[in-house]
Parts: sequence; C-alpha cells; structure tokens
Amino acid sequence: MVNVKRPVVKKLKWGVAGCGRFTEHTFIPTMKFLRRSSVNSFYSHNLNRAKDLAEKSGARSYFDNYDEFLKSEIDSVFIGSVNAHHYEQVIKAAESGKNILCEKPIALTSRHAEEMIEACRQNNVLLAVNFVHRAHPHVIKVRELIRNQTIGKLVSVSASFNIDFPPSNNFRFKKELSGGGALRDLGSHILDLLRFFGGEISEINGYMDNIIYNYEVDDFASAVVKFENNSYGSMNVSYNTRKAFNRIEILGHTGAICIENFIGVKSPSSKLTIQLDDEAKKSFRKRGNKFLFMMKAVQKSFLKNEPPPVTGEDGLINMKLIEELERKCRR
Repeated sequence: MVNVKRPVVKKLKWGVAGCGRFTEHTFIPTMKFLRRSSVNSFYSHNLNRAKDLAEKSGARSYFDNYDEFLKSEIDSVFIGSVNAHHYEQVIKAAESGKNILCEKPIALTSRHAEEMIEACRQNNVLLAVNFVHRAHPHVIKVRELIRNQTIGKLVSVSASFNIDFPPSNNFRFKKELSGGGALRDLGSHILDLLRFFGGEISEINGYMDNIIYNYEVDDFASAVVKFENNSYGSMNVSYNTRKAFNRIEILGHTGAICIENFIGVKSPSSKLTIQLDDEAKKSFRKRGNKFLFMMKAVQKSFLKNEPPPVTGEDGLINMKLIEELERKCRR
C-alpha cells in the first residue's frame, strides 16, 4: 500500500456499512473506547435496522441507499456487510475518497480483491482488512520471538479454530453470499496467522468436507502449508465441534510456544507459554479485546496516513491461498 498524502484530521468520522451482530455487539461497543473516532452514519438494506443502530449508538444519520450513505459526514468506512457485497462497497467507498476497513475475507474472488486494491490505489485511500488476531500483544510478541530465533530455527506452526454452527438463515450458509463455509470464515483467520508467524507460503494442501452438517458450504477444512523458509504449518477449522481446544502451537529447534484461550473467544485472558532449552517454563496472561487492539492500530494508520496493520494486499494473498486449497479439494 502506497503512503498517501491526505489532509491531517484530528478525529475520524466513521460510517458503518452492514448492521449485523458483529456491528451491534462488537464494533459499536468497541468504538466507545476510541477517543479519536466516532460513528456518524449507518447503512443497511433494511432502513429500520440502520435506524435502530444509529439511535442506540447516537449516530447522526442512517440510510438504505449506499451512495447517499457515502455522501454523509464520514471520512472512513467499516464494511461489515455480507462477503458478496464487499467488492462493490469497497470500490464505491474508494471512489468517494474514504479510507476503508473491510471485514474478512476481503472478497469472493482474488480477481475482485485485485480490483478493489487498484481502486484504492487510484483514489489514494487506505484499505485495511479486519484480521483481528494479528493486533493482539501476545501475537505480536510471538512473532518477535520467532524472528529473533529465541526458539531456534522455526520447525512448525499449528493452529485450530473449531466452533459449533448449526444450520440457520445466516448468510454464511449461502454460498452465493459467503463464497464458502468454515474455510473462508474461520480458515481465513488461521491462514493469516500462519503467514504472520511463518512468512510467505509456497504450497498448500488439505481437505474440505461436510462431516456433521449437510449444508451447501463446508463445515470442515484442514490444511498443511509449506513456508518459503522451509518450515511448515497446519490448520484445522470447523463449524461442527461443540467442545474444542482452540490454540496455537509453535515449535522451534530449541523451544516451543503455545497461545491458549485466545481463538474463538471475544475478550479472553489469553495465556502465552514459552518453553526454552535449559530454562523453566514461563507463562504470561493478557486480557484484552482483540478488535479494540485492531481498531487502535487502524485509527492510528488512518490519522497518520500510514499503511494499516493488515493491508488489502494481505487480504489478496489470503484469498489466493483459499482459492488454491478449494481448487485442490475439488479434484
């Protein structure tokens, strides 16, 4: 993402496109902790829903017309709509000169993601993708330990994200709206973490299936990746597990790291455990809202016109990895 020259603003005026549960129960409460951001406007295809959230949050305006929404008093847009709408909404927001935080996955296809990134580049706006796990202090610390070879040469990174998500009217179960199931929803997060820790991925292989729930999208996906640095990663994600030990385990030649109580919970006291040669096992706990950490980083990026913590290009690479795994699993 290019470093752009834009007028310096003291406070971000956010517009929110998409009024689902995440917007109501995570985005709006989190924004109350950001002194240099305010939510000014809401958009939804359901005007009553947009009105309801505007009244609950004290926003000035609400719309069921996206073009009119973009003309309201906003300079930044959070796009939390269904996956199929990201493409058009990001491009229109870019053309109106708004910086953008887009939910993951960035789009339904990598071709769309490329066009979204190009639209942002041409209009000198910043595009961030909401891979919230990256912003947590434990994740940032672990990446530092890996890069410093505190655990020796990296051998492998494994992570799991398993929940129970029975069939419902949620858009995630409609392939034309979501693009896919557990892989695109949960696996996009885990693939981003694998890449964040291990570096660029040169190869991906795995499986997708419907083990418990027979809806039109996958309820299970598993993958093994090879990093360019000749280490490996693995992931396991599913919509079909009521009890799961979701965790991240990182193995090096001379040490190991584990992050627990972190994935799949909103504001946990996550536990970081480090075990090194000839040293006692050490554990650290950190409580915090992952989305708040992300929003602080995005807010700083937009205010200073600096690249965000997770760029559109990161979202594009993630999308290409998902597409490659899906192609291999269809054979």
